[in-house]
Amino acid sequence: MRRESGASDSVDVAAALSQLRRASGLPVAFGGLPAGTGRFRIGELAGTATTVLRGLDILRGNGLGGKAVALCRPFAVHDYEVSPVISHEYDAAVAAEGLRSVLAVPVVVRRRVRGVLYGALRQPVRLGDRPLSAAMEAARELEQTLLLREEAARLLAAARPRAREEEGGPPSATAGPAVWEEVREAHGELRALARRVTDPLLRHELLAACGRLAAAGRPGGDRGTGGGALGAGPVLTPREVDVLTQVAAGATNAQAAEWLGLRPETVKGYLRSCMRKLGVHSRMQAVVAARRAGALP
Repeated sequence: MRRESGASDSVDVAAALSQLRRASGLPVAFGGLPAGTGRFRIGELAGTATTVLRGLDILRGNGLGGKAVALCRPFAVHDYEVSPVISHEYDAAVAAEGLRSVLAVPVVVRRRVRGVLYGALRQPVRLGDRPLSAAMEAARELEQTLLLREEAARLLAAARPRAREEEGGPPSATAGPAVWEEVREAHGELRALARRVTDPLLRHELLAACGRLAAAGRPGGDRGTGGGALGAGPVLTPREVDVLTQVAAGATNAQAAEWLGLRPETVKGYLRSCMRKLGVHSRMQAVVAARRAGALP
């Protein structure tokens, strides 16, 4: 079920272009991702009449997109072919598509340009605030998505096998306290990140990693999918596991509610449900019982 990151990024760019067209009213949009140092390749098209722009390599500083990348800010021209403020290495491709008014917005993640989005008209008119704002918003959304993917990759790498080198699985129950603290921190971050991920395949992979981490301390090392307790024990809902994860990290009800986007009364309700299912009478007893049941690492 796992998708390669490049394919996922292309899907995300296509979604950003769709958002850009819908919100800006610009009929044409295209964009690309890095293709080497100082180079971006146009890989996704929306509303174009030809495919002449696909595969075009944009060098940093060249043309409209290259200038937006170099300046790390949006840039627009009202008549591309005759604009005196950009270089004209790509005039033939732009003319073949019939584009005149064009804007370009860099996609910046952790201060590094990770892509460039374009919106365009086939008439030479000055683009107002609406299309530029819409393009910037689409770029911001794409930045957040790419950032989530990078963070997910980091956390998934942290969740891979440490003590079991041949399997690459999570640490065994005999691992030291420092290792378990790291595992529990990774588990909490993975669950928090999974709530923000819109890609169902990536979310599944994150929750599966949570399940493997939570199951690491169970006898026999059973592995689940991160949804709740395993085996014949009480089954906790994903939200109940989220609440217990926050409690295990030392959060108060109010802090857990803020982190999870819930009301404090709702958090209390989940805790009561957890304690009832686990047969305990306090928050920390619930955490201990959930760890024994394999719902938490």
